Amino acid sequence: MAFRTDLAVEAIENMAEAADTQQVRQSGRTIEGFDVNEVDILTEYAAREIGKPCGRYLTLELDALIRREEDAFPRACHALSSLLRELLPAGTQAGPVLVAGLGNRMITPDAVGPQAVDHVIATRHLVEQLPDVFASWRPVSALAPGVLGQTGLETGEVVCGVLDRIRPAAVIAVDALAAGRLSRLLRTVQLADTGITPGAGVGNARAALNERTLGVPVIAIGVPTVVDGATLAHEIAAQLGGPSCEALEDLSRPVMITTRDIDREIADVSRMIGYAVNLALHPHLTVEDVDLYLS
Repeated sequence: MAFRTDLAVEAIENMAEAADTQQVRQSGRTIEGFDVNEVDILTEYAAREIGKPCGRYLTLELDALIRREEDAFPRACHALSSLLRELLPAGTQAGPVLVAGLGNRMITPDAVGPQAVDHVIATRHLVEQLPDVFASWRPVSALAPGVLGQTGLETGEVVCGVLDRIRPAAVIAVDALAAGRLSRLLRTVQLADTGITPGAGVGNARAALNERTLGVPVIAIGVPTVVDGATLAHEIAAQLGGPSCEALEDLSRPVMITTRDIDREIADVSRMIGYAVNLALHPHLTVEDVDLYLS
């Protein structure tokens, strides 16, 4: 059975033989007290073996935020905003940006994207109407396109329609992901310069949103909110030496597993992502400023 995960760091952990030093580069560092794992997939062969497109993946570990350490929230916002600025191409540093919150607001584990854009300060209309007052602000649009079952429109169709109208320099797409291990749920944020495929984590992949399909750079921000039951069963069986167990067989059916406190955790991490996007796109702001503008 295939190990299902949207996290590049987990995919490489599970396929160590594919992580050849000549084809995958890995490194680690700390920002604002949070660990950051970086994975660069350098060749098409490695991309096929790992199951992730060539590109750069940054994974921010949120342990300090989960433990509610002192100043953890503002530090997490600054750490994520720093990583986002790294991935935004230099040519887009002053251009308009579209922030797209992907997913279904009505299904809590899939609501990271829509809830995150609720905390993004939309400025495009202000910059256009009062350019002198908002000269230091970047034009930002925020969109929660919904899902096919709600709108009858593919997410990519909605985003492309908006792109044709506002012509942003870059797109930031926020979405929920699937992890391979329970310990990763709501504990990590993955950023990638490769774009994103909505629904891939739950086996319902739609059209990819990336630079090739949209014509502009697409930076993906994803948070693992579910683990595939079959993947979890496979991992448990492997660690126990592959015993026959009826409970593990039950998990092999199509089922997604999430945390008990998913409502609160989604709200917390979505707010953190929204604030980080604001700080990345408007470097003159502080966390306190964002609080004020969103109040």
